[in-house]
Amino acid sequence: MTAAAQPIETIPWRAGNARLENLSGKLLGAHVAHAGLIVFWAGAITLFELSIFDPAQPMYEQGLIVLPNLARLGIGTGGGGQIVNTYPYFVIGALHLISSAFLGFGGLFHALKGPETLAEKSFFGYRWNDSNKMTTILGIHLLLLGMGALLIVAKAMFFGGLYDPAIGQVRSVEPNFNFVTPIAYFLGAKGSFWLASVDRLEDVVGGHFYIAILCSIGGIWHISTSPFGWVKRLFVWSGEAYLSYSIGALSLMAFVATLFVSVNTLVFPPEFFGPALTLGFDRFPSFASPDGTLTSRVWLANAHFWLGFFFLQGHLFHALRAAGYEFSQGKVKELTRGKVN
Repeated sequence: MTAAAQPIETIPWRAGNARLENLSGKLLGAHVAHAGLIVFWAGAITLFELSIFDPAQPMYEQGLIVLPNLARLGIGTGGGGQIVNTYPYFVIGALHLISSAFLGFGGLFHALKGPETLAEKSFFGYRWNDSNKMTTILGIHLLLLGMGALLIVAKAMFFGGLYDPAIGQVRSVEPNFNFVTPIAYFLGAKGSFWLASVDRLEDVVGGHFYIAILCSIGGIWHISTSPFGWVKRLFVWSGEAYLSYSIGALSLMAFVATLFVSVNTLVFPPEFFGPALTLGFDRFPSFASPDGTLTSRVWLANAHFWLGFFFLQGHLFHALRAAGYEFSQGKVKELTRGKVN
């Protein structure tokens, strides 16, 4: 019996979703259920933080990580960063909990009652070595990311605005549509902290606008075209390879987020996250507040750094396996790419 045909019962439970690699229906169920857990966490933590929140105390000293992110979006925020209305936080938390129930139901249905394998010609059906389908799925994800970036632009322009720590007020923000500006930040021509040097909300919102455009163009391109021959030869087209690519991207984003939350006080206002941090090395890297206070910024910076670090290990592990390295034997076995179409 080949590894691809190995029954799910013979694969250890600790393999997680790897047991479902060739069972697209059940893997969809796990995917939806995972989304439900994430949404449930967001709703539950929002309501928990709301239950312990004291408006008379600085938000960053109360061990909060979700409410500060809502506050910087201008939700419930008044002058000087004061929280003047907590009801929107309750609504947001409740909506996330309700949504998680629907996602959880969908996940359980596909895991327990739905077909084990989806028809390849259906919208959600696929084969790992079908390069056209894989790039179409990539394109759909890019379109969704573009929509998310546009939502930030819409919030800044039309739906209440964002909190601006430079003036201590929530205000509407008109994007800076000069495409040279985000390129200058990306190339390190502005400031000393790369992208995290951004110091105007107009530049932040303009950057999200161009990210939305690029993601949308990339999404349409990948949905409507087939990979070039050199692309097919360059990449490994397998479930484990896709996992390694995804975790690698997560690692990169976690490190970028670490830099942003550590030093940028525009998109992470001190009123909600505490003062900017300094990076120190003893035995391990750590991000600390200048006065040693364990602020929300400290928690977020350290959490993002270590998540990025372990994501990177996961990326290397799965990339090596996808490339043919067998850890149990300590050597590279012959890589079987299979027929890619």
